Amino acid sequence: MRFQLTEDQLALRAGVRELLARRFGPQELRAAVDEPGRLDRALWRELGAAGFFALRVPETRGGVGLGLPEAMLTFEEAGRTLLPGPLVATHLAAGTVPGAATGEAVVAAAGNGLVEWLEQADVVRGDVAGAVPLRSVDPLTPLHRVPAAGTVDPVAVLLTAAEQLGGATRTCELAVQHARTREQFGQPIGAFQAIKHLCAEMLVRTETARAAVYAAAVTADPADIHSARLLADEAAVRGARDCLQVHGGMGFTWEFELHLHLKRAWVRTQRAGEATESEEALAVELLAQPI
Repeated sequence: MRFQLTEDQLALRAGVRELLARRFGPQELRAAVDEPGRLDRALWRELGAAGFFALRVPETRGGVGLGLPEAMLTFEEAGRTLLPGPLVATHLAAGTVPGAATGEAVVAAAGNGLVEWLEQADVVRGDVAGAVPLRSVDPLTPLHRVPAAGTVDPVAVLLTAAEQLGGATRTCELAVQHARTREQFGQPIGAFQAIKHLCAEMLVRTETARAAVYAAAVTADPADIHSARLLADEAAVRGARDCLQVHGGMGFTWEFELHLHLKRAWVRTQRAGEATESEEALAVELLAQPI
């Protein structure tokens, strides 16, 4: 099966990438890190005006009228740029929560015992009674723990996987770029076998995850979605770690964006039922198949 993007899908991805590059570039990312817990409401409304949240809402209800594959592509770009905020929760609420589709309302959701961006949310879906603030490893994702685990929406799992894929793609790009330009002993470090292997393994994991995530967006099959989530989690976390190895000491510096990719990848692995729940759901699906 081939998953060739259409011209419209390519244009959508290019448009989202251009918007995010213009509105959430390196300077805005650094500003967000310096002010943890603050959500850029102007950017949120601009995302709403661009159709980010209303992408899957039917045109008859004021939405864009596209499908899950297009939503997956937009969330891949969001993950690539480390765009902060409860993106998945607000996207899922578009069409049912007033203001969510246009970005006028920020929506948070309780899931897996965690809530992202609770204090900034205008609307909270799920039981958040007894919520306790946590010290998040990711400065761009404030967290609260809640007693109730909540239900897991398969679309939330897929969109989380798409964000992980975007992060894996970005860290792979960073590693290759550094391997080409950083020199040791009179030649680029990319010429050394150990660095070649790291970059090659990052690429293989990323492209394997891409095939799985794209396929799951087309089939919307629960087993495909959980498989994609597991592969995307691995690509994001291991990719960020390997990218750190390629960069050496520079990769650990606070000013460099790489540590943020690793921390965000860790946080995403705890979202939408965790990897463990995806493993269990996938096992149930596989055991139910006839031999």
